[in-house]
Amino acid sequence: MFEPLKARIRELEAECKRLTKENSDLHRQLNHYQSKTTAQPPHKTCASSIDNHSSSDEKVKFFRQLFRGREDVYSVRWENPQKGTAGYAPVYHRNWGEVVPKEERQYLPVDNHVIHNHLSGKITMGIYAILEDDRCWFLAADFDKKSWQQDCLAFLNSCDALGVSASLERSRSGNGGHVWIFFREPIQSSLARKLGSAILTHAMESRPEMGLDSYDRFFPSQDTLPKGGFGNLIALPLQKIPRQQGGSVFIDRNLTPYEDQWAYLGGVRKMTAFQIEDIVANISGDLLGLRHRFEDGDKIERPWELKPSEHFCSEPLDGILPEEVKAIRANLLFIEKASLPPALINRIIRLAAFHNPEFYQAQAMKFSTSNIPRLVHRAEDFSEHIALPRGCLQDLQTLCETHEIKVLTEDKRFGGEPLSIKFQGELRSDQTRAVRAVMKYDEGIICAATAFGKTVVAANIIARRKTNTLIIVHRRQLLDQWKARISTFLDIDPKEIGQIGGGKNKPTKKVDIAIIQSLNRKGAVKDIVDDNAPMFASMFRKRMKGYSSMGYEIYDPEQEVLGFTR
Repeated sequence: MFEPLKARIRELEAECKRLTKENSDLHRQLNHYQSKTTAQPPHKTCASSIDNHSSSDEKVKFFRQLFRGREDVYSVRWENPQKGTAGYAPVYHRNWGEVVPKEERQYLPVDNHVIHNHLSGKITMGIYAILEDDRCWFLAADFDKKSWQQDCLAFLNSCDALGVSASLERSRSGNGGHVWIFFREPIQSSLARKLGSAILTHAMESRPEMGLDSYDRFFPSQDTLPKGGFGNLIALPLQKIPRQQGGSVFIDRNLTPYEDQWAYLGGVRKMTAFQIEDIVANISGDLLGLRHRFEDGDKIERPWELKPSEHFCSEPLDGILPEEVKAIRANLLFIEKASLPPALINRIIRLAAFHNPEFYQAQAMKFSTSNIPRLVHRAEDFSEHIALPRGCLQDLQTLCETHEIKVLTEDKRFGGEPLSIKFQGELRSDQTRAVRAVMKYDEGIICAATAFGKTVVAANIIARRKTNTLIIVHRRQLLDQWKARISTFLDIDPKEIGQIGGGKNKPTKKVDIAIIQSLNRKGAVKDIVDDNAPMFASMFRKRMKGYSSMGYEIYDPEQEVLGFTR
């Protein structure tokens, strides 16, 4: 009888949290705009006014002051119509047809003549955002998906909420947008990117469809300049030729180009380092919106008893939340999106994301981070479901329990076929502990040093589970090793050990060993993957998502998956 009252209480508490947050955002904006009219008046990009009627020299001077990158080098767009290719290349001194080694090139600096050629349509110029001292004059966010308009507007709305001045440019092609944030003085690239991450995280609370790969679309793309490189470049706007087709121009919130592009840019407000530091400092939690570790150990009565996954917390969600979340356990964990608010979908997506150590390692060593994502994210967005890796079930349950949401799961996995088999051997005490620990779960990874005896442990687990099994390896040598160990430690006729790969395709549907490359469009029942380190590779990940039981229920998901690594 008290359920309706409890539900109403939850709604009121959520609304109270939302209003408190909104009040805080409004206070921040109020302080921001008050500061503009008192201590820090609006800062024009140029001391004199600029508009369409200004002279070419005035426009060039103004443009060069606003869109500032490295001054000692710039790039120009090239095209090869025959091959249908295009790109940007830094400009340097050379004679016609001469090939100059990279280390001997004398790059041409930016000057007024180059800017004039860009604006007049003679060249398409690109500038390098990050300076030699790891600072930058602007931050730009690139959105080029089909939904770029909605993504840009969501980003701009978050800029407004956080008190950030931003300008939207439609790209050269007209199929994307750049959001520019200009700085009054050059600031550290790391601080600029923190600002961009904070804005994007805020925007994804209301529009999770933007995707976590958006964190890789900032200019500059990294905190420090890579050794021997210039960092990423961005094409400058207002190039004459695309302007004639409505591209490379600044547009308003209705996606309509400003009638006077120069007058609009003349009124753009540049941000100071102090303002940016203040905004970043007021962001609670991880700037990328991932789970962060508890900062106040006193809130946990026995912090030493926490499991590694339990050391993470998330900010409470605001707004009205559903009473239940429906999930289907199959080859992935499918969560129904119906009735889920965007903020909850956003939080669910981030359960399958973590910081990419390769990105930060490359950045720390001043290597290029090109094509290295800042985040590793494994969630997939379907029309009616969000799909997570199956190992995220416990995190999903924890998230929902925190917000008093029930998780209703439906098991669509395929349980395999019974297998009458016995283990022939004896485990060491450390091996026994590993087996007992992993037998509690349907999926898991055993991480053990070389010579631990992982194949022996696997044979014991196969015998305990008594279910037909597919063992997946990535080298022929491992296939032969597994075949020998299975024959030794299980009472199975060697003829009943199937092989897929290495020139053979003879599964027995009892205990089969396969090389991963040979499993295209084939299934699996209960996978034991040897040397699980490559599991994060695209090849392993794609195969594991589609596996079923070989020859049993093609494309039905396996019920139990176990990996081994060192």
